[in-house]
Amino acid sequence: MYKPTIGMEIHAELKTKAKMFSDSFNFYDAKPNSNVNLIDLALPGTLPKLNQEAINLALKAALALNCKINKKMHFDRKSYFYADLPKGFQITQHEKPIGYDGFVEIEIDGVFKKIIIERVHIEEDTCKSIHQDDLTYLDYNRAGVPLIEIVTKPMICNEKEAMLYLEKIREILNYIDVSDVKMEEGSMRCEANVSISETNDLGTKVEIKNIGSISSVGKAIIYEIERQKEALIKKEEIVEQTRRYDEKTGTTVLMRTKENKNDYRYFPEPDLPLVFLTDEEIAEMKKTIPVLPSALKQKYLQAGIHETVIKGLLSSKELINFFEEIYAEVEPNLTGKILTSVVKQYLNKNNLKIQATKLKKEEFIKTMQLYEQKQLNNQQVSQILETLLEKEIDFDKLIHQVKSSGLDDQALLKIINKIINNNSEQVSSFQNGDERILKYFMGQIMKETKGQADPKKAQELLINELKKGI
Repeated sequence: MYKPTIGMEIHAELKTKAKMFSDSFNFYDAKPNSNVNLIDLALPGTLPKLNQEAINLALKAALALNCKINKKMHFDRKSYFYADLPKGFQITQHEKPIGYDGFVEIEIDGVFKKIIIERVHIEEDTCKSIHQDDLTYLDYNRAGVPLIEIVTKPMICNEKEAMLYLEKIREILNYIDVSDVKMEEGSMRCEANVSISETNDLGTKVEIKNIGSISSVGKAIIYEIERQKEALIKKEEIVEQTRRYDEKTGTTVLMRTKENKNDYRYFPEPDLPLVFLTDEEIAEMKKTIPVLPSALKQKYLQAGIHETVIKGLLSSKELINFFEEIYAEVEPNLTGKILTSVVKQYLNKNNLKIQATKLKKEEFIKTMQLYEQKQLNNQQVSQILETLLEKEIDFDKLIHQVKSSGLDDQALLKIINKIINNNSEQVSSFQNGDERILKYFMGQIMKETKGQADPKKAQELLINELKKGI
């Protein structure tokens, strides 16, 4: 029986205004090679200068990941030659990372597991390589962008744990607002180190690069475990190497044999000063970290909010912030359902964030209170909120218009009886015990009323009418 062991390395670009060691702007969508200066190009005589904002964001991330903090740090040179590295070396933290001995918890099949984070260190990004035909182009906009690398201990057992860990890290970094963590844009990238062994000792590590999504991480790990198993069964030696994941073929492909640390010739960066952090600075940064998703989940579960609703809320930081601001004034479970259905559907359809809409918290609270008091039905709430999201309007006037345009019980009953009279075969089916036919009748009612009927009230009246013939 072969036992897999996996370690993860995550690179997350920091949301700073400038690059790590220069004044060039740091934003994603710029014209290629437009956010570049002499330092980024590594021209002779240029010297790096430290970005304090990047230090602050890295400290915030390390604290959110439960790391111990190195209060005295220096940067190092990591030397290697590659086309995307202008200087011929990368400035990173080798000996003294900003954070170490941290952890996050993942939940798999109802069981919690602590994933140990060995280190969180700061470094600069490389150029972006763009391959077209037989040529490779370099975009220097990414050269020098500040990032953190988060390295776990080799303790992940399978692809499910790896994917849950990545989702957890992405969630945390997004909530504390230190990184966009958009894998499709490259602001979060990950590598998996995979080994297998028949004993408790670690096998030979193989690093997998160029994994473009969390789902692809799972596929890459599964493939690499099977590849190594087949090699060992055939008595072939597993060589420490770097491979890339090919999305099209679903396989890992050899890039190069793995370098050793000695190959990088690490030594302290002579052109940058030591970095010192005080206890007061660390304490102040801790205060800026919001309540994280894991704690919010427990709070919402205790409040009786359904787990699927919680998952929908936690998937959007903006939605959670809105929910937290109104939490004390509404019924949480009912409000969570509306936010994750009506509001979220509108936002996704129009590619908007909730702050970009016309919705005011006070009017949303009043709408939910009326809904809780059963003065509004589902359809009316949807109609009101879609209007409030789109435009500013007199709230009381809107409520009056929506309520007066609704169907009263007599009008609804008249429509229900018409549908019953036109569907004698379906009526017989219900009266013979087939309650599944109710879905058919409800569909006819919503179609006839153009969606304005209250589903709960309509079903109640429908069942009463159908039972009269039994």
